[in-house]
This record gives sequence, structure tokens and C-alpha cells, in this order.
Amino acid sequence: MASSVTKDAPGTTGGPTFFGHPRGLATLFMTEMWERFSFYGLRALLVVYLVAGGPDAGEGGAGHQGGGLAMNLATATAIYSVYNAMVYLLTMPGGWLADRVWGPRKTVTVGSVIIMVGHLTLALPGEPTLYVGLAFVAIGSGLLKANISKMVGDLYNGPQDPRRDGGFTIFYIGINTGSFLAPLVIGSIGQTVNWHLGFGLAAVGMALGLLQFLIGSRHLDAGSSHVPAPLSAEERASWLRKGLLWLLAAVVFYGVVVATGTFTLNWAMVPLTLLGLIIPIAVLVRIKRDRELTPADQGRMTGYIWFFVAAAVFWMIYDQGASTVQAFGDAKTSTSIFGWHFPSTWFQSINPLFIILIAPVFASLWLALNRRSKEPTTTAKFAFGLVMTGLSFFVFVIPMGMASDGTKVSPLWLVLIFLMHTIAELCISPVGLSVTTKLAPAKYASQLMGVWFLAVTAGDSVTGLLSIGGADLSTTGMVALEASLAVLAGFAVYMYRKQITSTMSEVR
Repeated sequence: MASSVTKDAPGTTGGPTFFGHPRGLATLFMTEMWERFSFYGLRALLVVYLVAGGPDAGEGGAGHQGGGLAMNLATATAIYSVYNAMVYLLTMPGGWLADRVWGPRKTVTVGSVIIMVGHLTLALPGEPTLYVGLAFVAIGSGLLKANISKMVGDLYNGPQDPRRDGGFTIFYIGINTGSFLAPLVIGSIGQTVNWHLGFGLAAVGMALGLLQFLIGSRHLDAGSSHVPAPLSAEERASWLRKGLLWLLAAVVFYGVVVATGTFTLNWAMVPLTLLGLIIPIAVLVRIKRDRELTPADQGRMTGYIWFFVAAAVFWMIYDQGASTVQAFGDAKTSTSIFGWHFPSTWFQSINPLFIILIAPVFASLWLALNRRSKEPTTTAKFAFGLVMTGLSFFVFVIPMGMASDGTKVSPLWLVLIFLMHTIAELCISPVGLSVTTKLAPAKYASQLMGVWFLAVTAGDSVTGLLSIGGADLSTTGMVALEASLAVLAGFAVYMYRKQITSTMSEVR
């Protein structure tokens, strides 16, 4: 995408702008596009690969191969949910490393390399390499995600820059361009040719993202190379000791479990899902109680907690698009149009396609309403997004009922569900990224972006715990229950919108 010829717009780093935004947005746009290509290629394949050859697998479209791990859907959903939760949980130490050790730019570079190693590991056959590869991808994604989003916020002239929400929405187009292409390329090759070749292509995508980032980093804000609050030598030694002690404790504990022959997958998944719920709460409480924060910062954090809880409910449902909804698409949805068959992983391209088509409309709408002083508040956007999320799962109940007798339902049902997810996402996710950079106390600039991603961790951890505990998330009763929760949460946020906005000081 070419940059415009407009020079030196306020809040830019100098030189040409990118459609009226700082030129550095193009660098971050392309980096995130390729990283998302790798991430969503894996996402599209993961659950389908885990259930392939098992009782919950579908035909999956043209050339669908077997050779997966033949897991049941509950186990596959739990693995997917735990993995996804860890990706976002690890954004917190990723933000901390940027603030205290490497700075955002170097942290993104290191994370990109680790992601590549993870995908290359997944390209090797075998169940053990699956878990090792997922761990590497989660660690690398945690290093990259919070910091690249934080660098987008740094490109703008303070929290009140009216282009800020629009800039994050354009950045979201980059995310979803990669997300759209990944199932079509990685999903098709992985599902119809060779699973592990597909995983290997994800590593190529991340390599391209890293190369682009290194070439275009000169356009980024200079502060992205600086460490805001570097550790002293004593602090480094203390953190190193603590890390080694925790690692030793984990090795000894799990060594005993394995040696006694009692180890099962739940020994790993249950602690991780519990951590995914406990850590977000603990982090928010710690920041809220920090006596160094000003009263204005404390108020903003109170408002932020509302947005965090709302986002957790949203992600709990949204992320099932690649597990519960994808499994339904693979097993119970027709994957042919006019006699032409397509891989079921292509369903994962529907949401990003809608983002690409609709996001520019939302970006223009917010800016146009802002000029007229009529833009909805962040609270109103979140409330609408939650209600729309719940309604999408109420719609999902209909094709689930139609398919109960073995009938293959029309793929248009999934198109409608993903369209509703998209509308909700555009009211919550890019807006949430933006409000996080607005509300973040200076002391927690990168770390609070990591906290925002912990909302995904919390939502996915709930899904993981339900799956591990034996709840069948693919039943109409569970889907309707989740839908009701989201709608009620949306109404609650709207009813308390004035109280929430009053805590946020000058931030709207």
C-alpha cells in the first residue's frame, strides 16, 4: 500500500504520511499483517488437525486428508483455548521486558524469531512437537503483540489526537489482511496436502514480517528503541534468581508427576487455565493499588476495569469461531457451492474479509462523527458490541438445530455469524486498543497494553476450563447460555455508562 504525499501532519515522525496517518503506521501495518498470516494460518488448521481421523471430524471439503491426531472435540477445544489464552497471557511479561529490559523495538524482533522457531517445530510430525511448537509460538506472540500495538499509539500526538481510533482501525486492516490470506494459503495446503507443510508455511510468513519490520523501523517513533525504566544490576540479578527458582520448582514437580506415571494432559492445562484467570485479576489489583498513581490515573483504571470485563466476555464467544464454530463448519456444514468444493478452513477467512470491507467504513464514521461532536462514547461502543456478540450465538442455535438430524446446513449461516462477530469486533477490539493507550498511566505504558490482551486470556481460560470440566460447548443449551451472558453484559455496561465515563477524567 502506497503512502500519501501529504507532508508533516501533526503527530507524525516527519516525511510522507500513510493515508493521513504517520508513515510508521505502514511499517507496523505490514509487520502485523505477516505475523497474523502465520498466526491465523495455525489457528485455521489447529482444531481441524487435532480432530482429523477422530469421531468429531468432518469431511472438510475437497481433498480433505486424514492423518490428524484423532482427538475428540472437547479435548481439541481445550488445547486450542489454553494455547490461545497463553498467547495473550504472555503479552504481560512481553510488555514488562520492553519497559524494563529491551525496549519495544528489540522485544518485537526477538519475539518474531521465537515465533518462527515455533512454526518450524510444528512442521515436524508427532504429538510432542505439537506442544513444544505451540509453546514457542505463544511465547513469541506474547513478546510481539503488546509492543507492536503500543508503538502504534506512540505515533500519534497524545490521547486527544482525533485520528487515533482511525489509525488503530487501519492497523486492524493489516491484521485482517494477513488473517484473510492465511486460511486460503496455509489452511488449504495444510488441510488438503500435508498438515506439517502448512505449519511450515506459517514460519515463512513470520520471516517476511520480521524482514519488513527491520527495513521499515526507521519510520517508527524514536522512543520505541528506548527502555523506559531499565532494571538496575541488582534488580536483574534478583529477577534471574527468582526465574531460575520457579523453573527448578516446575521441573521437579512435573518430574515427580511423570516418574509416578500419573501425568495426563490435564496436569498442564488445568494450572494454565487457572493462571489465565488469577493473573489478570492480580495484575489489575496491583496496578489499581499503586500509591504512585495520581487520583486521575486511579479513576481511569476504575473505568478501565469495566472495559476489561466486557472484553473478556466478548473474547470468550468470539474465539470459539475457530473451535466450536469451526468444528461445526467442518462436520455439519456444506462446503460446496454449485458443485465446487472448498476446504472447511476457508471459513476462517470470512471474518477478516468482513473486517477489510467494513473497517474503513467504521474508521471514517468515527472521524466524521467526531468532527460533529456526535461520536459514541467508548462505553456505548462496547455495550453495542457485547449485545451483537450475544445475538450472533442466538443465531448459531438455529443451524445447530437444523443439523441435529445429520443434515448439512448452508454455509451462509456461518457467514451471518461471522458478520455479526465482525461488527461486534470493530466496536470492541480496535477501540479497546485505543482506549488502553489513552488510559494507561505513564508508569505502565507497555504493561497495560499487555493487560488489555489478558482479557482474551480470561475469556479463553473460561472456555478451556468448561471444556476440561466436561461441558459440551457444541450443544444448543450451552451456546444459548453464552449468548444470554453477552447480551446481559452489554445491557449492564450501557446502564452504567455515565458512572463509567465519570471515572475516566478527560478521556472519552
